[in-house]
Amino acid sequence: MRSERLSARRALVLALVLASLVSCDHQATPSPDSPPGTLYSTEGESTELVVFAASSLLEPFQQLGEAFRSRYPAVAVSFNFAGSAQLVAQLEQGAPADVVAFADLENMRRAQGAGLIRGEPVVFARNRLAVVVPASNPAGIERLADLARPGVTVILAHENVPAGKYARTLLARASQRPDYGPDFAQRVLANVVSQEVNVKQVLAKVALGEADAGIVYVTDVEAAGSSVRALAIPDELNVLACYPIAVAAASQRPALAEAFIALVRAETGQQLLAQRGFEPVSADASGAERCG
Repeated sequence: MRSERLSARRALVLALVLASLVSCDHQATPSPDSPPGTLYSTEGESTELVVFAASSLLEPFQQLGEAFRSRYPAVAVSFNFAGSAQLVAQLEQGAPADVVAFADLENMRRAQGAGLIRGEPVVFARNRLAVVVPASNPAGIERLADLARPGVTVILAHENVPAGKYARTLLARASQRPDYGPDFAQRVLANVVSQEVNVKQVLAKVALGEADAGIVYVTDVEAAGSSVRALAIPDELNVLACYPIAVAAASQRPALAEAFIALVRAETGQQLLAQRGFEPVSADASGAERCG
């Protein structure tokens, strides 16, 4: 009798072990630090990683989202592209995010001051400004100085948007040069017919011929193709825009957020950014020493 009870007990234990093995085979849940290619959540389920990013990052970050998904097949990367100031405002209002990437250090400091950022941000890319005109260039604009001509219509990003702030810094610098004149910035701003909430809208309106010129990032011109023409800005006047990235304080997936940031800073991410006209920043450098 006793031996029969022991045999029955062994059979029960064996059945439980087998059931456990089958269950583990179908519901493996590796940690966020697992090697690329492993699943992060159970089979049939997916995890969403929400990335808030400046509008000018749209094209390279969409590619980075695909690259990240190839490493973590069960992770769906969702993006919210907008002006950096808009993104901070959304975070302040409780919008959920895991990763935040802005086009300036000022908005990142604002987010830090509000307790919206976890850890220390890092600069992962830089950008520069360019004057952009419609492909047909009906106003015959050939250089920065032409933006101050009477009758020329100009579109800028709003002054609380990084691209708008950088554009005004550029104009102020030019006003200190005798070949532009002390009232150069004032004359250009008098020609502004619209101020947009993000730099992509500046580009779109110029491409549609709604203004004679605008000031955008070099990377925006790269993305626009033949619909616009770009005019170079002298290096001594141009602004070097720095892009910081960080984990959102409210993220429920901080390890995955760190993995996305690591991809952005790794060779794959830096190559994608460079292909879109961004100036890469090596992963072992803070990058903040060359901004503005």
